[in-house]
Amino acid sequence: MRPVLYSHPFSSYCQKVLTALYENGTDFDTRMLGPEDPSAYQDLCSMWPVKRFPILIDGEKRVFESSIVIEYLDQHYPGPVKLIPDDADTALDVRMMDRFFDNYVSIPQQKVVFNAIRPEENRDPYGVQEARDMLDAAYGWLDQRMADREWAAGGAFSLADCAAAPALFYADWTHRIGEQFAHVRAYRNRLLARPSFARAVDEARPYRPFFPLGAPDRD
Repeated sequence: MRPVLYSHPFSSYCQKVLTALYENGTDFDTRMLGPEDPSAYQDLCSMWPVKRFPILIDGEKRVFESSIVIEYLDQHYPGPVKLIPDDADTALDVRMMDRFFDNYVSIPQQKVVFNAIRPEENRDPYGVQEARDMLDAAYGWLDQRMADREWAAGGAFSLADCAAAPALFYADWTHRIGEQFAHVRAYRNRLLARPSFARAVDEARPYRPFFPLGAPDRD
């Protein structure tokens, strides 16, 4: 049996896992979390009461959280691209960068987006400004790191880049990566040119009108 991914193509964390799957040509099936498969979300909620996705089902095994899903795939469905290096110190750097993109790019980016969805009386302009400040700080740190490297953890594409791709993709839509962060902008372009992530981006194009801040006419 093939593993089954509960996901939606417009979700950043689903794109993170899809990039890993496409990198290695891993065979899998999808349960689409949308009107195409109305029972999929009900099934997900019964398995995972926090109602977050993606989730990977492999036989009797249920794997939660995008980073852990990718680690599981790397262990149980290895392919030509080693997303978690064998060297322990290099693997730590990969995992650190994965957490950087999730915690300091994706989370503040989503805070701005979710605020826009709220009713006007429940919005949090102070929290949104904090999130935008965090994004600028993250861009600045990352710009220095990427000055002399191709991928987030060095010379090889890894879990860290699977996290970076959708994080920077949507972050630039939400809080523009300024011209002063030239290395971050160049890295984002390399990620968009990577066939695995480009495929994930293309699959999500039909859903762009649903972006709460208005999807820009680019990328």
